[in-house]
Amino acid sequence: MAIVEFTIVPLGTKETSLSKYVANCHKVLEGEKKIKYQLTPMGTIVEGDLDLILNLIRKMHDVPFENGALRVSTSIKIDDRRDKNSTMEGKVKSVREKL
Repeated sequence: MAIVEFTIVPLGTKETSLSKYVANCHKVLEGEKKIKYQLTPMGTIVEGDLDLILNLIRKMHDVPFENGALRVSTSIKIDDRRDKNSTMEGKVKSVREKL
């Protein structure tokens, strides 16, 4: 199972607020039952099948264009661990146990 953090940034918009673009992107995630996700102040973290996640990010990358953005920058970080099962909660728990 992969854990992926990504940020989709619309550029060339008429206003500085981006929350409506983020909300529209998250509507794509809400319809997907096989992906667990967490919205953070600076991006989104998802866990699940890597191929499914990358397909969803591709769909979400198009959303700002559909809503008037002239340019979109998408950054993706992938943690694809195959020696054992890894989850978002497990990674945070591991750090907290060491504090």
